[in-house]
Amino acid sequence: MAHLLHIDSSIKGDQSVSRRLSARAADAWRAAHPDGTVTYRDLGAHPLPHLDTAGGLARMVPPEDHTPAQAASWRLSQEVIEEVRQADTILLGLPLYNFGAPSSVKSWVDHLIGPGSVDSESGTGLLGGREFIVLASRGGGYAPGTPRDGWDHAEQWLPHGVSMTGLEPRFITAELTLAETTPAMAELIPLAVKSLAAAEDAIDRLWTPASVAV
Repeated sequence: MAHLLHIDSSIKGDQSVSRRLSARAADAWRAAHPDGTVTYRDLGAHPLPHLDTAGGLARMVPPEDHTPAQAASWRLSQEVIEEVRQADTILLGLPLYNFGAPSSVKSWVDHLIGPGSVDSESGTGLLGGREFIVLASRGGGYAPGTPRDGWDHAEQWLPHGVSMTGLEPRFITAELTLAETTPAMAELIPLAVKSLAAAEDAIDRLWTPASVAV
């Protein structure tokens, strides 16, 4: 039975474009997999604790030697890894905050990397072969040739961040999402509408058969 892991990270609630895109993708996945099951994690509402001095070294200490804080951190990491392991498809809503990924996504990646996702002897990622779709949103324009080309460090970072696990993200991105609410960006509204429509179209084609027999 197909299984989807759906993750959101925006803190903007109903106003979030990345949540809108990830929800659309989840609906499309359900339509294509009517017998499938879904696990949902909301990093925006319930962020994972960042690795700290109390528990963060759990990945480097034998479980039998864990302190209580390390044991709790280890259990949470194993839960995160198992959610990915059970999934055939992963959807991640990824907004751009201050030119980078939300810190909650960085924490998710930190919990994801370790024994269970990476072979300790060979360094081989153990989570490869899964479909990993990232529904990204950017308030401004970051396309090649624009003044902020290269400033989107979320999309640049994530493939490297998860590379040790074997996961390979595919991005579907809508940009200029602040155009309609930012007077200085009013002239960019048509481009924003076009970018959003292109992202929605790409989502709608994710699990559509390339051809239908007649």
